[in-house]
Amino acid sequence: MTAASSDSTHGSVLAHIRARVPAMTERGRRIGQMILDDPLNVIHLTVTDIAERTNTSVATVVRFCQDIGLRGFTDLKIRLAAETIPPERGLHEDVMAGDAPTTILTKVLTSTAAAVTAAADTVDPAAFATAVALLRDARQLLCVGVGTSSPLAQDAGYRFRTAGLPAEAPHDAHVQHVSARLLSPGAVCLCFSHTGQTRETLGSVTAARAAGAATVAITSFFNSPLTELVDVALVAGSRETDFRVEAITSRIAHIAVLDALYVAVFLSNIDRARTAQQLSADILTEHRI
Repeated sequence: MTAASSDSTHGSVLAHIRARVPAMTERGRRIGQMILDDPLNVIHLTVTDIAERTNTSVATVVRFCQDIGLRGFTDLKIRLAAETIPPERGLHEDVMAGDAPTTILTKVLTSTAAAVTAAADTVDPAAFATAVALLRDARQLLCVGVGTSSPLAQDAGYRFRTAGLPAEAPHDAHVQHVSARLLSPGAVCLCFSHTGQTRETLGSVTAARAAGAATVAITSFFNSPLTELVDVALVAGSRETDFRVEAITSRIAHIAVLDALYVAVFLSNIDRARTAQQLSADILTEHRI
């Protein structure tokens, strides 16, 4: 580990940036100064936002983070959040230290309900209709996601299979990447990513596009490397996405959007879906007592 990496890992990342800014390039100084001027605001932004506001590029922002000993922009956001946000808010925005268990329950459920309601305002209706049409006519559907987005991809693959679509959802990120490159025109890659910055998911989407497949994303931020890459972006964020890297309630919002996609695709070809649903029901009855 380099000295820079050691300092930024074990000390204040803000202090480390402050010490290094004078010796940086002009672009590095712009990025560093923006972080120092308002670190809490940086936590609210994506890497694309930072690049646009500093008149640099996504690659330059990522390289800046690496030059100060971090793994990337997500690592920077985590460390800034640790320095500027009370620990209890890292769990949930509305929860405060000292809250009773019943109060926590009420706050979390209320916040989750608000996130699902807010998704109706953030998801573009035209984009949603386009996504439904693509999925309805897909010759093959590949669902991808890693980390906390992986269960959503697995759920999507299963659901759309029961609606009659030839869907798959490999669990392994490497298999997702290979499967994406083996798609063909007429196929669709449906991806899930809270931040829109996950390297493995971006790799799979890039491979799917190279194969001629259409790409659809369910994500939390309007500006991210993922939204710039996909054909259709369904943005369903929540207030907690302001500072959390792995948001809880935003994942519920993504599930709600997935539910809506599933129902819309089901009803768009109801004969196909009913046949698949009946076959699925016949199998499931074998597992009931």
